[in-house]
Amino acid sequence: MPGLRYEKLHLPPVAGVDEAGRGPLAGPVVAAAVVLPPRGVPRGIDDSKKLSAAERQRLHARILDCAQVGIGIVGPEEIDTLNIYWATMKAMTLAVDRLCEGLGCPPGHVLVDGNRLPRWTYQATAIVSGDAHSRSIAAASIIAKHTRDTLMLEHAERYPHYNWHSNKGYGCPHHLAALREHGPTPLHRRSFAPVAAAFARMSACSETREDASF
Repeated sequence: MPGLRYEKLHLPPVAGVDEAGRGPLAGPVVAAAVVLPPRGVPRGIDDSKKLSAAERQRLHARILDCAQVGIGIVGPEEIDTLNIYWATMKAMTLAVDRLCEGLGCPPGHVLVDGNRLPRWTYQATAIVSGDAHSRSIAAASIIAKHTRDTLMLEHAERYPHYNWHSNKGYGCPHHLAALREHGPTPLHRRSFAPVAAAFARMSACSETREDASF
């Protein structure tokens, strides 16, 4: 279980930051920033990938009840404009900025999952596999993952062909097959190769139909 060793190295309040959704073909990238309280932290906080959906949902509610939280969301169009790396950095920055609004001040330090930091003025440290080592980062991973999954479940109702209720926008075989058959939606990331290929197929089919009409 992730502990508080990194948090104790810095002046409070110390925020943990993590993201969800860098790899999917569709949907936003979501980041969360979390400052846990000195007492009353719920048990079971861990890397969100190690938890079931039910455990993440339970801990998401408990963390929101006891902690200061900021969330940043960057959608598909902006992902295509910025590229996924810089879109992720922007989502993290938005999350910490919104956390500051709740805190009424900047955090004393920010712990970020990964090996790179956004271009910001906050005092911060990047920690590889931070969600396995820092409880604050692990809490942020739960908030980010549950928030994004909830958004994708809502979108799944509107676009049922793509099985987003199961794959959350990742490029699993069912999703790829639906992308080939039905083409991309407005939530697909056009800069990602399978989506770009689907757009190219649509364009080629359209040109073929136009040629056949003459």
